[in-house]
Amino acid sequence: MNDFSNPLKKKVLVAMSGGVDSSLAALLLKEAGYAVTGVTMCLGIRQDGDRASCCGGDAIEDAKHVCGQLEIPHFVFDFAHLMEKLVIRKFTTEYLSGRTPNPCVDCNRYLKFGSLLDKARSLDFDYLATGHYARIEHSGNAWHLLRPADALKDQTYFLYPIAVADLSGILFPLGGLTKEEVRKMAREAGLHVAQKPESQDICFTPGGDYGRVFSDRHLSVPAGDIVDRTGKILGRHRGIIHYTIGQRGGLGVSAKHPLYVLEIDARHHRVVVGRKEELLATGLIAGNLNILADSIPDKVEGKIRYRKKASKCRVEKTGEKLKVSFEEPQESITPGQAFVFYSNNELLGGGEIEEVL
Repeated sequence: MNDFSNPLKKKVLVAMSGGVDSSLAALLLKEAGYAVTGVTMCLGIRQDGDRASCCGGDAIEDAKHVCGQLEIPHFVFDFAHLMEKLVIRKFTTEYLSGRTPNPCVDCNRYLKFGSLLDKARSLDFDYLATGHYARIEHSGNAWHLLRPADALKDQTYFLYPIAVADLSGILFPLGGLTKEEVRKMAREAGLHVAQKPESQDICFTPGGDYGRVFSDRHLSVPAGDIVDRTGKILGRHRGIIHYTIGQRGGLGVSAKHPLYVLEIDARHHRVVVGRKEELLATGLIAGNLNILADSIPDKVEGKIRYRKKASKCRVEKTGEKLKVSFEEPQESITPGQAFVFYSNNELLGGGEIEEVL
């Protein structure tokens, strides 16, 4: 078991966002006897007009303040160029292609458990730790990524890209705690971020302003038609980036029955709409896979979105793709989003949804 309370190795680099979760993670590791160093990634995010901040708001100052309280070193690493190249560029490319990407998954894939983990190793740290709600255990001569104690805060959906070979060098100190317990412990320790609210937006789209991400990069987002399945024009849209599968509000189209986005036709700049029942599908094809398990059971539970309840399904790996068949039809399966699957509480793997069946 990867038990952070029993430090067989001492040096830990803790990714600190300035929030309560990563701050308490650093505190718990220090109390467990590790030599802890905090690090905040400067991502070059713009806020307040044209003023560039590293991580949004006062993240660096909050992280620095906590490290001062804990009497541990604090570093800032400039990952802005990687954020732009590996996360934001993919975000814009996917949206312009009619898909709905998940940049939080890509941030974990390329930055936290990619470049930052590599950086930690190059600096001779034994572990990289974060404030994610997940658990890592070693059993049966293998490492396993498991759901946390707090089901409502389960973040394993975003962590599926972690290579199984890297699990032994990662610590999730909050895996056995609930959010309420985390805040209580932070208050009792006097951490000034104990009551800091959680961010609800993608870090580079403050207020959910996706349009600015494209306009800042001089990317054209042409308007187009809103059509039904037959191709009948029902109205106009202001650009396909503002729509996603399953969306109902904001269409600006009147009909005798509620209309939902069924498809994004990037080639013709069209948004296809229809009835809610037309959103149902029985399966999907996923690519860009990361499989953490040696074998996959006949039946697993799969999730097509972070907030979506896991549903019983079968998965079949064919080459570099995963074919998924659900026992019950799923609503709003969305190309670009992540599909992940579990057996009991263990995350077995995942990939990016490429096709709806």
